[in-house]
Amino acid sequence: MTEASDSFHLNTQSSIPSAIKWWEVYLRDQNRSDFTIKAFLGDIRLLQKFLSPDIEIGQVSTHDLNRFVEWLKNGRGRNIPCSPKSLSRRITSLKSFFRWLFNNGRIPLDPAESLLQQSVVSPLPEVLDNQEIELALRAAQSFQNDPRPFVLLKLLLETGIKKSECLNLKKSHIFLGEDENYIFVRYADQKDRNKERKISISEEWITSYDKYLSVYQPEDQVFPWSPRRLEYILEDISKAANLTKHISFSMCRWNCALLDFNSGKEMDSIREKLGISKIQWREISSKIKRLAELSA
Repeated sequence: MTEASDSFHLNTQSSIPSAIKWWEVYLRDQNRSDFTIKAFLGDIRLLQKFLSPDIEIGQVSTHDLNRFVEWLKNGRGRNIPCSPKSLSRRITSLKSFFRWLFNNGRIPLDPAESLLQQSVVSPLPEVLDNQEIELALRAAQSFQNDPRPFVLLKLLLETGIKKSECLNLKKSHIFLGEDENYIFVRYADQKDRNKERKISISEEWITSYDKYLSVYQPEDQVFPWSPRRLEYILEDISKAANLTKHISFSMCRWNCALLDFNSGKEMDSIREKLGISKIQWREISSKIKRLAELSA
């Protein structure tokens, strides 16, 4: 069996580990996230363990891949079936890996081409209705000696920013002007710069933010607390409002999108506001529409 010394020397007799090595280089060149690369590589290494250890990339057949998929579905011999979401990703990994080999002429046929993708539609997220939003905002304002609950909740409902974006928000990212007030969501990593965006904020939030600054006087980070502490603040609002639902960062993000959609905002503007890619937006936009129908 010929081991590849570089990607150009990969051929039908190369081993799966050799191919994985150069596939990783390709994935990094495509600016895939570290999480995606780790998951994809792990999926193909799992395939390698399932097949014969010395199998060559040109020997892998569609039958082999179908057996692998069934093995995943049946719990890998441990009676722990692969979740639909994980199974879908692993099939995507197989298709990506063998398509790359085929398109670059390393194998004569693509054994993964006829694999059926397992579509996964996750359940609709839980959101607050309009009455519950009002109850939550009033409850947040009831913490008279602590402006954090209202400032945090109002910001999340207006902007839809994620937990990580909220934690990374700096005082210098908040811009107050005569014509517009907005926050600028920024990312330190170059590969995430496409997620950076400007989001308008209301005068009501600015007023509460000014009070918040006078009480807590944060030096740089707007919310200089741990993620868990901010989650507790949202939970305290839920309890104060006597809600059966548990307010979370994710719930506020969905509610922000739903509020914008119900107000007539264009879908692409909502997508850009949330910093979501067009591919991810397909399922998310469908869920927003279904949530709007249910709340009508």
